[in-house]
Amino acid sequence: MLSNKLILGSQSPRRKELLEKAGFEFEVRSMDFEETYPDEMSVLEVAEYLSVEKNKALRTILENQIIITADTVVISNGRILEKPTDENDAITMLSGLSGQIHEVVTGVCISNGQKQRSISVTTEVKVKPLSIKEINYYITNYKPFDKAGAYGIQEWFGLIAIEWINGSYYNVVGLPVDQVYTILTEEFS
Repeated sequence: MLSNKLILGSQSPRRKELLEKAGFEFEVRSMDFEETYPDEMSVLEVAEYLSVEKNKALRTILENQIIITADTVVISNGRILEKPTDENDAITMLSGLSGQIHEVVTGVCISNGQKQRSISVTTEVKVKPLSIKEINYYITNYKPFDKAGAYGIQEWFGLIAIEWINGSYYNVVGLPVDQVYTILTEEFS
């Protein structure tokens, strides 16, 4: 389908699984990257900015391959919720999301050395009011410390806590696969 080798520049098992399910053959390559962004940047622009910067970093060591990089942020009350640092941080995050609507933004950058395309996809998510017992159960059993906003929609949390979403489900998982597929097949094949 693609003329060049496809590289997923992410260690995310969720992104890897989504690309596999979409039928792409690829190799996972990533490098350490400090996820920093300008303080004055709008929170809605951060994910795309980071995906572009990750892509630039990988492009320095990979030449002709098609590289896909991505970054997902959870935004609540105008603030980015990073990955929780510990159990208390996760409790604070999930308590703050309880009964509220928040946004999940995934930025994706695709490049091949000659051209680069980046997008940003936003999905609104409504979390039902949660008890501290539910929050503690989720954290204890699913350990969401590698997930922005301290939850994975594809896990128990998504089954019991998400009232509705407006936008792409797979964007919340970590990659807007439908848009990535279209860009790869129409612009990079």
